[in-house]
Amino acid sequence: MSKRGIDFLEKWMAEHLPNAMTDDPVAISDLADRAIKAADKEGIRTDEISEEVGSVFGVIAEAMLHREGGLAG
Repeated sequence: MSKRGIDFLEKWMAEHLPNAMTDDPVAISDLADRAIKAADKEGIRTDEISEEVGSVFGVIAEAMLHREGGLAG
């Protein structure tokens, strides 16, 4: 397993998640795709990330739900 996959994703999320919170699956899917493409550019294979976190979409969705106490509603 590769710790560099999770390290990359954590850093990417800290730098790229939008200030506005969202629970829109399309927006979260777009963010996940962007994270995977950025990892690929850094030479980090998708499986290095998925081995550590499972679903990139799931990690980003979870992060969005738990930022600032979650979404109101």
